[in-house]
Amino acid sequence: MEIAKSMELATLSHKQSSFAGPPHEALFLVLAYLPLFELLSMSEVCRSLRDAVEKDVLPWLNIIVERPLSLRLSDEILMKIASKANGRLRTLVLMYCAKITDDGLQRVIDQNPLISKLHIPGCTGLTPDGVIRALQKLSDCQDGLKSLWINGIANMKKEHLERLQFYLQTNQKLSQIQQKRRPLLYHNYRRLRAYRLEELGRVIDVELCPKCNEVRVVFDCPREECKRKRENSMTGCRMCMFCIPRCEECGKCVENGELEETVCADTLCLDCWIQLPKCNFCNKPCCTQHANMQIASTGSIGWICSVCHDKSDDFE
Repeated sequence: MEIAKSMELATLSHKQSSFAGPPHEALFLVLAYLPLFELLSMSEVCRSLRDAVEKDVLPWLNIIVERPLSLRLSDEILMKIASKANGRLRTLVLMYCAKITDDGLQRVIDQNPLISKLHIPGCTGLTPDGVIRALQKLSDCQDGLKSLWINGIANMKKEHLERLQFYLQTNQKLSQIQQKRRPLLYHNYRRLRAYRLEELGRVIDVELCPKCNEVRVVFDCPREECKRKRENSMTGCRMCMFCIPRCEECGKCVENGELEETVCADTLCLDCWIQLPKCNFCNKPCCTQHANMQIASTGSIGWICSVCHDKSDDFE
């Protein structure tokens, strides 16, 4: 009897799904803003969305490749994807795509000279000279490049940075953006997906670190005393993350003697360490970014960290 009812419900559910209406119109508007992985997933939902993804050029004007596709993306695949924009590609974001080479990037740039945002951080297959060639090509366009992220590209030297800045500064609009420069804080930069450097008056994400003279992302500090030093044209703690550690939660500079122990091994200042909840066993906090390391403690208030949980046989 129960089996018969289940079969009837399954048949009814199938009929209802077969008569489901078309996707909401808002879904088609969202397509142009989706990263590549989500965009390809949407094409598998239904025929109308698949046709919109495959036949419409609009979703391909902004190509954003993040994990898990980053490790799989090759020059050939990138070229095939970029060709869907029909030469009108405006944004190219390749996050940690190690297989992309100078030649692969240049082919895409040659066919899409209207690119205004080029974000290629962590693309270790690229070289500084390859990035310079790409930027030189884009600078020939009337509007030019508005945003360039290159943090993590190896062997980037001062002379490379100066050439990149030269091509970027040929655009008068970019000079106006740089005049509105605002502080860049470490904890905001870590939440990079929703954080736009151009809104802070930054066209390029890297500069010369005042301490080590390496081309890296240089962070400002929200501490009041550090702000005063910056206002008085003093360097203070304005350095890259390799020269001075910063709090994962608030972005403040942290001296070596002030480092507090955490479950996730990230850096926390004393103020944030005190405010964050602690593990019931080891009394260590973990930063907000690693909240998945917190395991609810059965029979008591609070939580235990995954490290203590693995060490204990008393918790299931």
